[in-house]
Amino acid sequence: MTMDNDNAISIVGLTKTYGNDSKKVIALNDINLDVEKGTVFGLLGPNGAGKTTMIKILTTLSKPDKGTCKVGGFDVVSNPLMVKKMIGVVPQENNLDRELTAYQNMLIYGMLHKVTDLDTKISKLLQLVGLDDKKNTVVSHFSGGMQRRLLIARALLSDPSLLFLDEPTIGLDPQIRRQFWDIIRKIKKDGSTVILTTHYIEEAEALCDKVGILSKGRLVAVDTPNNLKILVGQYVVNVIDSDGRLTQYMFKTKEEAQAKALEFSDGVTIRRSNLEDVFVKLTGERIE
Repeated sequence: MTMDNDNAISIVGLTKTYGNDSKKVIALNDINLDVEKGTVFGLLGPNGAGKTTMIKILTTLSKPDKGTCKVGGFDVVSNPLMVKKMIGVVPQENNLDRELTAYQNMLIYGMLHKVTDLDTKISKLLQLVGLDDKKNTVVSHFSGGMQRRLLIARALLSDPSLLFLDEPTIGLDPQIRRQFWDIIRKIKKDGSTVILTTHYIEEAEALCDKVGILSKGRLVAVDTPNNLKILVGQYVVNVIDSDGRLTQYMFKTKEEAQAKALEFSDGVTIRRSNLEDVFVKLTGERIE
């Protein structure tokens, strides 16, 4: 199913709380956000920042307390069935049936979603994620990385316009993680919009056209990774004192960074900034 409007996602005033008045936790606080079609958009933040809560609302698994959320032009509260027809979801938790084969997991999901030409699509998607030779293998025999790849293939069976990936590479080694990156790039190239939550800095920088930084339920910045680094400074001066304590200074230009570095006799390095530096500068937190 395709989308007619320019934005894959439009969020206005989104607020979500948990608990009662005596112990209320604000998971999302007055979020406003537009995500363009055909892009990879990353939600960046530490555990508890609100990333998974936002994904649950956008995929109709939770309702907002305030505000509106539209996916492909359809409101997630008043038109949840239309939203579900447009999306694919790879959750944090592994919800594959491990007693079934890869093919059987795909077949059941496809039948539930009334996918046509199912055998052909299953073969194509298993090939995409590098599991075509494992179609008849029981999932319990798969490694963690293979199971994550199967989750992505399953989510793509219904030809979703939007694919939600909630921490898809968490716990995987760097080599397997980069294999996932190639799959995500291919999904984008084929025309889908990808919403990615992650706390891996290099993942967001490698994949995302734009990034939203979440901190304690607030969306503190949205822009391209490069523009965010320009905003806070593209160069970082790291200074380690005699007690091993690290102090960081951020500068717009390399010349400013070099001038600062000359103030110290040793324990000084200069490097390019990354999204974690941006996050720390804007929120005072670290992504862990």
